Amino acid sequence: MGLHGCLNITTLQSFKLGAFRTYPSSHQRTKAPFLYSQKPSLPRPIKALSTSAAAVETSPSTTETSDEKGGKPQWKATIDFKWIKDNKEAVAANIRNRNSHANLDLVLHLYDSMFHLQKEVERVRGERNAVANKMKGKIEPSERQRLIEEGKKLKEGLIALEEDLVKLKDELQQEAQSIPNITHPDVPIGGEDCSTIIKMVGSAPKFSFPVKDHLQLGKDLDLFDFDAAAEVSGSKFYYLKNEAVLLEMALLNWTLSEVMKRGFTPITTPEIVRSSVVEKCGFQPRADNTQIYSIEDSDQCLIGTAEIPVGGLHMDSILADSLLPLKYVAFSHCFRTEAGAAGAATRGLYRVHQFSKVEMFVFCRPEESEYYHQELIKIEEDIFSSLGLHFKILDMASEDLGAPAYRKSDVEAWMPGLERFGEISSASNCTDYQSRRLGIRYRPSEALAPGPKKSKGNLAPPQFVHTLNATACAVPRMIICLLENYQQEDGSVLIPEPLRPFMGGLNIIARKS
Repeated sequence: MGLHGCLNITTLQSFKLGAFRTYPSSHQRTKAPFLYSQKPSLPRPIKALSTSAAAVETSPSTTETSDEKGGKPQWKATIDFKWIKDNKEAVAANIRNRNSHANLDLVLHLYDSMFHLQKEVERVRGERNAVANKMKGKIEPSERQRLIEEGKKLKEGLIALEEDLVKLKDELQQEAQSIPNITHPDVPIGGEDCSTIIKMVGSAPKFSFPVKDHLQLGKDLDLFDFDAAAEVSGSKFYYLKNEAVLLEMALLNWTLSEVMKRGFTPITTPEIVRSSVVEKCGFQPRADNTQIYSIEDSDQCLIGTAEIPVGGLHMDSILADSLLPLKYVAFSHCFRTEAGAAGAATRGLYRVHQFSKVEMFVFCRPEESEYYHQELIKIEEDIFSSLGLHFKILDMASEDLGAPAYRKSDVEAWMPGLERFGEISSASNCTDYQSRRLGIRYRPSEALAPGPKKSKGNLAPPQFVHTLNATACAVPRMIICLLENYQQEDGSVLIPEPLRPFMGGLNIIARKS
């Protein structure tokens, strides 16, 4: 039975592992897939990136601490371990449904050990304080000496216990941080094959001539060079040439302009980030078969997606309610090891180590995240429809969600030369899984109690924001789609009309004379 058969509304109300807010159960929502039952209040205007001090509070950085020996900082996620223990069957089912390697039994064992050790620390600390209090009055020298010796032993024992407690807490954090986000109750349970089609858009083009794949088209039209790139950089790298360069720039600029019309703030991001930020976003930079390139002898990595640096943009901050939602559209280069990728389906531009991408990212209030997930999916649908592509939108199954996603939809477009659908984008609602690790909260505008002026005493407590991400344009796979779907019998390729103004008016890519 899936997780939605194990959890009830009471269970969901206090989940604090990495994400959970109470949503209507599946039988209470409308039958339309993905739909949020009620649109929230209209989003406020997007504020500038450099917000005023009144708009953003600097949150004490409790997510990272350095050990006393100056070792590697250990960041800490805000995890409700008691909830995990009280709902271990539901958490265990979620781990199974996601095919996660998280060790719940070890987490619970470490939590119990930490709980008992903490009680022991408190007991010894109490005894030490009691001894100190006895020494304040007038006492016999022999009794004072005895209390001094007893206090010394208690101090040494307390130091040892506290050191053990710190180590145990770190071990507990390391294990618990591998537990994946909870799963939306309507998500299909199983592997990728269990994903369900939400919507099919357009129809596949019909050709009256033999269809070429993008590799052959690129060779005939002199658009890219894989051989030279392999000599210079290695396999799965490429040079774009001639009109392919213009096509990349056109896709990026057109996509940015389209997304900005929806109220997204454009940014470019660093393409090297700290390993801890990668981990906080839910990725494992140094795990087996990781997709992340780590920089040797440093705590830094190359980004695999702009989701990571944008997610870290407001790290350790308390945002004002008036700032939300924060909606960004980011351009970056992305780097992926593509460990284990092989076979004909990965040839050419389909699976490469470096590529350009436009990524959308949203920080919002918890009650609005399902709505903004729908908005991101709609933007993707509008972009790909405008380019005349035939594609399907999928509700991805539990094993294909990855650790951060509460729910994820993928878009797969028809690629005639490859004779199959290929993934071109995804949109994920990560609820507060990432924000609990990144330390990103907001302070609701409503005060707890009425008063003549707001003070720290009557301000509503800060809450974790929800984060969402979605691909607006991954350039190499979009180039595959456009070349293969718009190829002509004479070997040329038409440029989709929306892109032509961004290519200097070029309408067609023709053979070089």
